[in-house]
Amino acid sequence: MNWADQSRTAWYVVRYMGPRWVAFRAWHTLKLKFGWFERRWPIRPWTDYPLERLVADPTLTKPEQYLSYRRNTAPFFFFRPEDQKEFAAALTKFDRPERNPIVESERISKGEFCLFSHARVECGFPPDWHCNPLTGQRVSAEAHWSRIGHFAHGDIKCVWELGRFGFAYTLVRAYWRDGNDKWAELFWRLVEDWRDRNPPNQGPHWMCGQETAFRVMAWCFGLHGLLQSRATTPERVAVLAQMLAVSGERIVANFDYALSQSNNHGISEALGLWTIGVLFPEFRASAEWERLGRYWLERLGRELIYSDGGFCQHSANYHRLMLHDYLWALRLGDVLARPFSAELKEKFERAADFLWHVQDAVSGGVPCYGPNDGSLVLPLDNCDYQDYRPVVQAALYQCTGQRAFEAGPWDEALIWLFGLKSAEAQVARCERGDFSAAESGVYTLRGGDTFAVVRCPKRFRHRPAHADLLHVDLWWNGVNVALDPGSFSYNAPPPWDGALAETRFHNTVTVDGEDQMQRASRFLWFPWIGGQPDQIRRTATGNLKVWTGSHRGYYRLGKRVIHRRAVVWLAGIGWVILDDLRGLVSAGQRFTLHWLLPECAEKDQDNTQRVKVEAGGAKIAFESGVLRGDARWSMVRADPQSPRGWRSEYYRDREPATSVQIEACGVEVMFWSYIGFAGGKVSVQSDAMSIERGDVRAELRLE
Repeated sequence: MNWADQSRTAWYVVRYMGPRWVAFRAWHTLKLKFGWFERRWPIRPWTDYPLERLVADPTLTKPEQYLSYRRNTAPFFFFRPEDQKEFAAALTKFDRPERNPIVESERISKGEFCLFSHARVECGFPPDWHCNPLTGQRVSAEAHWSRIGHFAHGDIKCVWELGRFGFAYTLVRAYWRDGNDKWAELFWRLVEDWRDRNPPNQGPHWMCGQETAFRVMAWCFGLHGLLQSRATTPERVAVLAQMLAVSGERIVANFDYALSQSNNHGISEALGLWTIGVLFPEFRASAEWERLGRYWLERLGRELIYSDGGFCQHSANYHRLMLHDYLWALRLGDVLARPFSAELKEKFERAADFLWHVQDAVSGGVPCYGPNDGSLVLPLDNCDYQDYRPVVQAALYQCTGQRAFEAGPWDEALIWLFGLKSAEAQVARCERGDFSAAESGVYTLRGGDTFAVVRCPKRFRHRPAHADLLHVDLWWNGVNVALDPGSFSYNAPPPWDGALAETRFHNTVTVDGEDQMQRASRFLWFPWIGGQPDQIRRTATGNLKVWTGSHRGYYRLGKRVIHRRAVVWLAGIGWVILDDLRGLVSAGQRFTLHWLLPECAEKDQDNTQRVKVEAGGAKIAFESGVLRGDARWSMVRADPQSPRGWRSEYYRDREPATSVQIEACGVEVMFWSYIGFAGGKVSVQSDAMSIERGDVRAELRLE
């Protein structure tokens, strides 16, 4: 990057992130460099944190007394140990032979853990907490957390994943099904081993306050779920209490950094502090942690959840993460008679409703837009990671006391949080319709068994995640037939170093191979260009629906090109997407339209530029071209030299997909794309296109 580019980037940082943010980050960097955190919160042995120092009541300093307090007097949790037998009968009906927590717990006992809710990896028991199980790379177990670089040891998330203790939920779910103390013993052995190998403030598992908060949640769930087991001894409970108190101190140590990110980090860390504060009032610092956590949960909910229910991170997965955080907080607040404000609850309901509106009714999936880091904060069911029904069901029940879906495995999370009667609540959701979330820039058009989701924020209030304006996702019969590539990894060797966030891998148009925005760092794009979206227009019958939008992202490069896109639904025929590129365009300007389709897509033998896709029993055709001039059409599946023709539904996992590109040059170019029933016949002229299927015919005048 030359001096001019550096100056421009610096200006963008100040302009979009703000002078206060820049000043704080500079100060924080200096504190890291000169060892301020290391001096303020030094590495210490666990023996420096005796229970006598952590709790205010001297009668609770003996393990036996402390366990008695936790079992008989401590604040309530989501469920009570005496509910176990009644729960068991209800929970086992959600199990399948190949997918249930008892089978998963057996795998854990043999050292096989599930990473990012998808990949099973042999890690040993107990695992090596400081090793990346996918690559074998190790992170220093001796260094102070402030001295460890986030990107110096490959993908640090692969090391953090087991340290989140997500398997605690699996072990509790298994124990509540069969009452086998073996599962509780596994939990406590893992807790003890983690403690032995991760002294306070030492090693990678103390680097991130959000990771600490997720671990706090898992430990709390494990403690309350296994409280009556014979494996839950006084000494073990006292030790876990000590670990929770030290975790609270760690979150406080760098909480202002989490808040500076204006995203899920601040919410999660506030939740961690609030959780310790309300569930462990015996700690000396609990009152302050509860106050601090509550204040920021309320404030961040108001600031980061948009009025239309969208979330500041422009990511479906982080939207779910946020809902899980607030679901935990709101439900626990109600259980403990510490309710949150009506304003926060209203924002939460809008956020849950947002996710319901962009969800596929058949699979429970949602478009994989924005960063997807594999987070699943509350894995309380047997559903796949990509199934969003568990969080939508529980979140809308929290808001309305009613369910969004009929009975299914997604009800298990509901039962854990709200009890058995919640699974019998009335189902009170009507069919999904078209949806416009203008502030978030998400638009959904629905027609029968298919729907489209378009990304076009008018203005970014928070930093954009991917350079994906005017990207379109299409679903048909529960199958994602035009898909987002996902993320794969936040830190991987080229060519996989964040490439899937680029414009060229999304379902939109690039100009001369450039991104819509300039990538300034791993998670920063500048400038924050906005689009010009229109409202969804439809006929009275709904047989014709049209959404249009545009952006001028390439103006920053001196390419005065306006990209206008129209998404059209034609009942009985399918979808037509039109892309118009015009402006002060040079004759040699190169435009590339890209579509990412499922791996099963195959060329039609009768038309080399038509692709066939199977979608839940329906035969779908994809065809694309330009209205005027020549175009070069190419199709690639799983390119071994680049990320083209790949998708990543799960973090650190990629699978083949079908990439179709249409390139054209000219002063004015208009691309057309047809994704509809295979029997549709497309005819194109210079200023119009018509499509026929059986006795249905549609003609589009292209002005």
